[in-house]
Amino acid sequence: MKSMKKTQTVVLTAMLAAVAGVLMSLEFPLPLMPPFYKIDFSDVPAVLATFLLGPVSGLMVEIIKILIKLITVGTSTMFVGEFANLLGTLLFILPLWAVFKRGGGSRKACIAALGVSLPIRIVFACFLNACITLPLYAKAMGLSLEQVVLTVGAINPMIQNLPLFLVLATVPFNLIKLLLNYIVGYLLYDRIQAANVVRKLEGNA
Repeated sequence: MKSMKKTQTVVLTAMLAAVAGVLMSLEFPLPLMPPFYKIDFSDVPAVLATFLLGPVSGLMVEIIKILIKLITVGTSTMFVGEFANLLGTLLFILPLWAVFKRGGGSRKACIAALGVSLPIRIVFACFLNACITLPLYAKAMGLSLEQVVLTVGAINPMIQNLPLFLVLATVPFNLIKLLLNYIVGYLLYDRIQAANVVRKLEGNA
């Protein structure tokens, strides 16, 4: 029984990771945002995996989707964006699972977990951009940090320095992307819970 349940978890995790990898490649830009800021729905499978199967599955979905994108599409940010995604994975999955588990796994706990994860990820995104992503990107391009900020922020004339880049690009972009992913993820999770899909699979084991 335990072996069958473990197999089902591995299979479901792999399926969700494959979907996440595809969704990560189906991205689209937002107006007045830097060219590497693009919306995708690849966090939705990770949300489902975390709530339905646990933090290890959620973590694996996030890691595998990055590998799938690198293999199938490659990188347009010299691996800087993928590196930032990988760093942000733990601060996405762990708070999500901790709050969800503490709330007893209810729908209310699901909403609370997403609500806690949202500001954590936005703050971490600002830290990543200021201290890791943009400096690494600047080094890879052979430019200064100020030149990179002005270059990537050229689409929005209000972006003149790093703080303005964070306020006018990083924060609104992450807020929009995460809200879209979280809303879709919650709605799908709610439907799956209502249909007792996971319990039925376990019952057939």
